[in-house]
Amino acid sequence: MIQRYRSRLSGPLLDRIDLQIEVPRVPHRDLADPANGEPSAAIRARVEAARAVQGQRLAEFGLHCNAQMQARHIRRFCRLDEEGRRLLELVTDRLALSARSYTRILKVARTIADLAGEENILQPHLAEAIQYCSLDRKTV
Repeated sequence: MIQRYRSRLSGPLLDRIDLQIEVPRVPHRDLADPANGEPSAAIRARVEAARAVQGQRLAEFGLHCNAQMQARHIRRFCRLDEEGRRLLELVTDRLALSARSYTRILKVARTIADLAGEENILQPHLAEAIQYCSLDRKTV
């Protein structure tokens, strides 16, 4: 049923959704576990800091967040090292990603790096961003 539903979603429509993740059912024992995760206040502070960095980086262009970046901004602010370039080339070829998917991965990787407080996009940021196009891969 899930595959039938996903097949109803067109590739161009999925291409316009920045983050796509599959969320598995959480077992009861995990829900009942009293261990605390990261507090919401800490997550909020990290997001606000990342948004501030993006706002400063993009202010001269009249933009306020990475999602608004165009090709010229991506070329300037989403530079990859050689390892990152190879990874993205491999994934783009293997998954036959569209240009829109390619740029989306770079924007998301830039945001992940911002959340981590990193000036440069590192391979783990890129790998995480690639994982967020999971529905793209499952409909092929």
